[in-house]
Amino acid sequence: MPRNPRTTTKPKKSVPAKAPTAPEYPRNHDRYVVPGLQRGIEALHLFNRSTREMTLTAIGEALSLSRSAAFRLLYTLEFLGLVERDPVHKTYRLTTKVLSLGFEYLASLDVVEISRPYLETLRDETGASSHLAIREGQDIIYVARVPTRHPMTSTAVLGGKRPAHATSMGRVLLCELSADEIRALYRTTPLKAYTEQTPTSIDALLAVLKQDRARGCVVSRGSFEQGGSSIAAPIRNARGEIVAAIEIAGPNSAFDLSKLETQLKDSVCKTAELISARMS
Repeated sequence: MPRNPRTTTKPKKSVPAKAPTAPEYPRNHDRYVVPGLQRGIEALHLFNRSTREMTLTAIGEALSLSRSAAFRLLYTLEFLGLVERDPVHKTYRLTTKVLSLGFEYLASLDVVEISRPYLETLRDETGASSHLAIREGQDIIYVARVPTRHPMTSTAVLGGKRPAHATSMGRVLLCELSADEIRALYRTTPLKAYTEQTPTSIDALLAVLKQDRARGCVVSRGSFEQGGSSIAAPIRNARGEIVAAIEIAGPNSAFDLSKLETQLKDSVCKTAELISARMS
């Protein structure tokens, strides 16, 4: 995407973001891995929006642990305050202490603090929910959300993940990767179709990203959710690198669709420029 100049001086050359690569570990790295800690983290990852509670047996089976080993693991997590046991249903669930870890991380991101007032103004100007996201591999993570004041709002949740290839902010965060980096990123993962507008092949994704890069923003009409629209633009740091993306999003009924390509797009792009100027 073309960098938006903020001064009369010649802008610095944009440095393409690199696709994440697996860390290079020494051959004997298994000697340094703490198995108990690894299993504890894996246990926490078993819980999600659709699986909020699990029995001891189910957790043990998922981690290939004996009943006694699973009990010791969950006993430790409960002692640390990360899970709690329901004595009636004999199930375990995450506690808010896990959530606090995520919010502490979000609070440590400068871009979140800088963006907040601009996202609120963008919400007020457009009447749509505004979001900020960063990329983690093939997904985007919502790190800030300012919901619309109207009943019709977006379904995004703070800390939630969505596939980068199917979302407007995801396409913004992917657009400056090279073709080789995109192919490496999705080498073993098929591109899932969410609607008829979702790119489902590497070639289709590359073609869409080329258009996004030339345009400087993304206007999506139902690439992730049928009947929904969004407009996204990049947040750049002082080196011109895309470090995050913002958007307005929601059901089509929450938008004046005739203004998607004009007034609404201009508001999002202008807000992205203002935030980027603060990132220097």
